[in-house]
Amino acid sequence: MAEPVITVENLGKRYRLAHAPRADTLRDTLAQGARGLLRGWTGRGASSTEDFWALRDVSFSVNRGEVVGIIGRNGAGKSTLLKILSRITEPTAGRVTLRGRVASLLEVGTGFHPELTGRENVFLNGAILGMTRAEVRQKFDEIVAFAEVEQFIDTPVKRYSSGMYVRLAFAVAAHLEPEILIVDEVLAVGDAQFQRKCLGKMQEVSSGHGRTILFVSHNLEAIEHLCTHAIHFEHGRLVGMGTPTAMMTEYVRHSLCHSVANAGRALCDGIQLDKLNFNPNPVAACDPLDFELTLLATTATSILDLHLFFNNQFGHRVAIVDLRAESGPYAFSSDQRVTFTGKIAKLALVAGNYSIGFSLRTSRDHQPFFDLFQLTIGAQTSRSALTPYAAQYQGTTLLDYHFTAHITPTV
Repeated sequence: MAEPVITVENLGKRYRLAHAPRADTLRDTLAQGARGLLRGWTGRGASSTEDFWALRDVSFSVNRGEVVGIIGRNGAGKSTLLKILSRITEPTAGRVTLRGRVASLLEVGTGFHPELTGRENVFLNGAILGMTRAEVRQKFDEIVAFAEVEQFIDTPVKRYSSGMYVRLAFAVAAHLEPEILIVDEVLAVGDAQFQRKCLGKMQEVSSGHGRTILFVSHNLEAIEHLCTHAIHFEHGRLVGMGTPTAMMTEYVRHSLCHSVANAGRALCDGIQLDKLNFNPNPVAACDPLDFELTLLATTATSILDLHLFFNNQFGHRVAIVDLRAESGPYAFSSDQRVTFTGKIAKLALVAGNYSIGFSLRTSRDHQPFFDLFQLTIGAQTSRSALTPYAAQYQGTTLLDYHFTAHITPTV
């Protein structure tokens, strides 16, 4: 049996957070300044401290040639893990074993010297990876062409835009033949065309060259398309490791727990969210979707406008449901509830991950609310005599249309 190229055992990372006393008045501010000077003299301070574990008891292994996606909400510990694997920071507990050269692309600005030119940084990174100058020179033209920075290759990288910087950094990391490639969400800085180019390159180096890739992304479609395995993190702990589909389902379930936690949330003046649910979740594209929304009035008011809206992963609104269309406006007194239930007969949205919120206007207030519920739409499953393989088309919605065809007769 092949030995894993990455082994993580009981890994933990602790940060110590300092909490300074709150300064409410000018007198408090001056007193805090004096205490700061005193701490400089005595080495002692009055601020309280708190231990925060960004990672705790994390163990897993990755084999050669695997592409592993790491998913989880912001603050789950994903980037901390990659920094430890890239040897940027040291773990507090546990150990990591890496068998092979590691190239990482984490934050914009990591890995390049700002005063050196793009050309000099390419050769510097090659030397760090243990490559000879001849080996780097052999790859140089391919790197520059991929990054599309030919005109600026002899310019100090401190003058690069963030997009140019990331293009060159990824090109270096992907072409200098590391055994292990670590990529964080930094690719989101690039434009859509370059992101597609990067995903294609990662697929090429993993399948064609047997290299191992760790990939952090909030783009679950990219995780599902590119990765052979996925790891799910929540609150610094590893929740599970398995197929991308299984881990995405688990991630959605945890996101639903977050959505349930929104129950009781104060909305507009006098309105409180009591319940918001969509069923099923995940749902297949073009399938029906049931929904239920309950609002509680904490004071007498009227709902004048209410629209559910669907936002895609980029935050763009792609669909709305007008809940006022039947019989609004709705007037109710304090401690009354209003429940909206309905069915979207055909969910004509492409496969992906969506956040659901709503726009609410009452007689007292008008506010939009975002990210109240997470919904995952999978590939369509509907089939017909004309499209027996329709379920294979992920990211495509089935559109209703009519057409006529005219065939020119042969002479």
